[in-house]
Amino acid sequence: MKNLTITAVVVLTTFSFKPVEKVKKEIKIASSKIVWKGYKVTGSHEGNIAIKSAFLTFEDEKLSGGEFVIDMTTISSTDLQGEYKGKLEGHLKSDDFFGVDTHPTAVLVFKEVQAEGKYSYSVTGDLTIKGKTNPVTFTISLYGSKATATLKVDRSKYDVRYGSQSFFDGLKDKVIYDEFDLVADLEF
Repeated sequence: MKNLTITAVVVLTTFSFKPVEKVKKEIKIASSKIVWKGYKVTGSHEGNIAIKSAFLTFEDEKLSGGEFVIDMTTISSTDLQGEYKGKLEGHLKSDDFFGVDTHPTAVLVFKEVQAEGKYSYSVTGDLTIKGKTNPVTFTISLYGSKATATLKVDRSKYDVRYGSQSFFDGLKDKVIYDEFDLVADLEF
């Protein structure tokens, strides 16, 4: 009788707990994009930044993690043309802004993911820009094999100083606000 009881406990325990299924889904870089938008006293600029590599991790079909490597050398403007477009892109790539010769990539690593609804998650992650890492929190929404997310990034935390009131006085209408937006439309 004792062996039968032990066998029953082992069988019930084995079948009661199914293993967590972890799945890593690569982001399809060709059909995904990240748009940036920066603001200044006199207006705004926007453009694109390419994803170098990225994935989302799921456990039992729920988002549980992710990592993005962004190719900062691809930062481009979509709201300007010609000479002004080239000047802005060159300036954004310079040490005044993102210093892409020294820091060609930025990295976002998900640290904590909490479900907020059926298709929505609150994510806290570590964002590294110019070798400086700071926590960021944002919402990501999933729909089938697509995801969208919007991040507000405070550039002053990453030593991106040009035109920032956090570092310089008397800029008046030359101020470029510290916060910029990143909007990601992803396919996996």
